[in-house]
Amino acid sequence: MDVGRHPNINLLAYSEVEKVEGQAGDFRVTVRKKPRYVDESKCTGCGACAEKCPTVTSDEYNLGLGKAKAIYKYFAQGIPSAYTIDATICRNFQPGKKCGICQKVCQAGAIDYKQEAKIFELSVGAIIAATGYDLFDARRIPEYGYGRIRNVITALEFERFLSASGPTHGHVYRVTDLAAQEALPEMEKVCQKAVKGLERYEKQFSMTSDEFYGRYESGEFKGGNEEYDKWAAAVVAARKATAELEVLQKKVESIESAHRLAFIQCVGSRDIRFNKYCSGFCCMHAIKEAIIAREHDRDAQVYIFGMDIRAVGKGFEEYRNRGAKEAGVHYIRSRVAEITEGKNHTPIIWYEDTKERVVRQMPVDLVILSTACQPSASTRRVAELLGIELNEFGFYKTASYPPLDTTRPGIFICGCAHSPMDIPESVAQASSAAARAAQVLAGSGTMRLAS
Repeated sequence: MDVGRHPNINLLAYSEVEKVEGQAGDFRVTVRKKPRYVDESKCTGCGACAEKCPTVTSDEYNLGLGKAKAIYKYFAQGIPSAYTIDATICRNFQPGKKCGICQKVCQAGAIDYKQEAKIFELSVGAIIAATGYDLFDARRIPEYGYGRIRNVITALEFERFLSASGPTHGHVYRVTDLAAQEALPEMEKVCQKAVKGLERYEKQFSMTSDEFYGRYESGEFKGGNEEYDKWAAAVVAARKATAELEVLQKKVESIESAHRLAFIQCVGSRDIRFNKYCSGFCCMHAIKEAIIAREHDRDAQVYIFGMDIRAVGKGFEEYRNRGAKEAGVHYIRSRVAEITEGKNHTPIIWYEDTKERVVRQMPVDLVILSTACQPSASTRRVAELLGIELNEFGFYKTASYPPLDTTRPGIFICGCAHSPMDIPESVAQASSAAARAAQVLAGSGTMRLAS
């Protein structure tokens, strides 16, 4: 929030860099500001537009675990606090369709369907690339069943489960149970529609559907009357829908939190098939999530499967021990071989206990995969744009000293653009990168190239 209010900081949200020219101290950067179709200066962030929007889509911020609208705010603390229209799904931008509801309900008059992209040039002295990271696609390890076994999720998806603003409002449910909850309203609509259809026949023929169907089954109404056949088919469909609804209602009523949780470490990292390096923060992230899960559910049983726990920062080892002593987290030294699916969509973990050298299996309610930190998808494109090199792992190449200088003078990096790292280290690097950029602007300091 302080950054957004600072008079000397200009935030260009929803924008992309298209060209970088010049040299250290005199860069010319071409930027394209994409159209939101919402005027940022007028939008108050009240949310009336999203509330009334009829177009529902998958919630990208919640990783598809929730629903969003065609006009949305990416996340609650975003700066600027303005909504954006997704023109790829908004009815107003589709051929032959009209809507305009958001414009009608917006009292601030912020909706502008004719807004266009703006291209402008910036003159800057130094550039800091903080392009973040992507997570390893766990589908590349089919033996873990991600994308096939529904109760196998990633650590980031589990993070959204634990959040009070997430799709489950902080409750940890199995994905299959969430699907049942989502299916219940739709099944209720199907039953209501079926009942209304029967009511029309009952009014037309002045008898109940049960009375009619009994006489129809006995052969009294068979032979030639097409309406009777349609009514009979409607009765069968309604009874089937009602039975399915009753089963679904009982299932939803019996839903409980996921009590047995298993974290699997090093999914896609420390693996010669994918990424040879350690992703750094995964172990502590898993322990943090395990402790929070226990705070939400004191009956939860949490297991962390890993080759080892790499708690390398200040106080990290103490935090690891706290997870075991206070939260009851079980650390199992192992390498999980496979995850299969048992009855009632229960994941079954097959692993070798490397301490006892025995192959074991463990059924759990939910499996959480700690996926590797990888260079973001845009890293190579940005590197070409900035004219800098990448290292053997696909991150930006830097000098040994100073460690944040790239192969082009005046361009620096920080955070996971450099390598996998946690938040404290990323913040420290950001301060360091800012100091190096200040040296360029002040005209002092020796510029070094990565080698």
